[in-house]
Amino acid sequence: MTGDDTRHLPLEDLHQAAGARFGAFAGWSMPLTYPPGVMKEHLHTREHAGLFDISHMKLFEVAGPGAIALLNRACPLDAGALDISQSKYTFFLNEAAGIIDDLIVTCLGDDRFMVVANAGNAVEDEKHLRDLCADFDARVDPLDRVFLAIQGPDAWAALARAGIETGSLLFMHGVEPRQNWFMSRSGYTGEDGFEIGLPEKDARDLVARLLEDERVQWIGLAARDSLRLEAGLCLHGQDLTPEIDPASAGLMWAIPKEVRISGHFIGADALRSILERGPSQKRVGLKPDGRQPVRAGAALIDADGNPAGHVTSGGFGPSAGHPVAVGYVNTSLSKPGTKLFADVRGTKIPVDVTSLPFTPHRYRKG
Repeated sequence: MTGDDTRHLPLEDLHQAAGARFGAFAGWSMPLTYPPGVMKEHLHTREHAGLFDISHMKLFEVAGPGAIALLNRACPLDAGALDISQSKYTFFLNEAAGIIDDLIVTCLGDDRFMVVANAGNAVEDEKHLRDLCADFDARVDPLDRVFLAIQGPDAWAALARAGIETGSLLFMHGVEPRQNWFMSRSGYTGEDGFEIGLPEKDARDLVARLLEDERVQWIGLAARDSLRLEAGLCLHGQDLTPEIDPASAGLMWAIPKEVRISGHFIGADALRSILERGPSQKRVGLKPDGRQPVRAGAALIDADGNPAGHVTSGGFGPSAGHPVAVGYVNTSLSKPGTKLFADVRGTKIPVDVTSLPFTPHRYRKG
């Protein structure tokens, strides 16, 4: 990708003014860190409230009499069972049940849904939905919005102080609090948090109000990665790819039982046969010995030196206080406590298979 093709956030000037260091991610120029640095940004989010610009992610409205049928075909989902304002984590699968993208679908009303997709797949996702649309009476509208996330134990209080009431919004729900706004309560850090899609002018006003509060700081992509890794959450393109199915990824909880059995989603037959024979590999947490982080791409070997799997995400966990990683291992080696080795530039670092997350989730569910 040449520099000319790089996309820029609508609020890039605000990040520059805040002293952000930028880097490329999924075709976008993104703030990686701010002056406090990744360690302090990470801990500030866990202790107070972190503000993330996630405008690289894409919001689609799917609407029309055939919207439910379209989503039930595109995803292993029962879209018609969602209450108004209820959100559901789900996927686009290919015919082999590989994960094209993971997404959050929110029911906004009868026959109206919001789909939030990942940056790296936004173009592919839109084409995928539009191609399917031909068979259904539904339309797909990509929305032009700034998308912000505010995460951490003080997120709700900071929003309230900025004039945005969150009290009635439950975890994994989304609403339209005013025209052209979409607000959800989910998050990618394991903390209580909110995502707000809104027009640029409104976003600039909201950011200014939020940053007047000393509990709120800008947080970059580097800390976003360490926060989600500690929380055991997947990054598409690393932990999830079109070669990985939901059973191997440990994400079958996201697919309702009746949809597994009788849903007509793309990849349904392939997923049923994987479930029947059992996945050959599983996504697990990995805790390296010592202080040396084990990064994505490192090969895993068992005690006898045989290939055991590979690391898909890894780094240091500031809240956990030790290196953390996630990877795929042969199903027979997926039990917590199993001892493996990661090959880091020829050095074999002992790693223990461990259950996820590394840091307990603190979503506000009630």
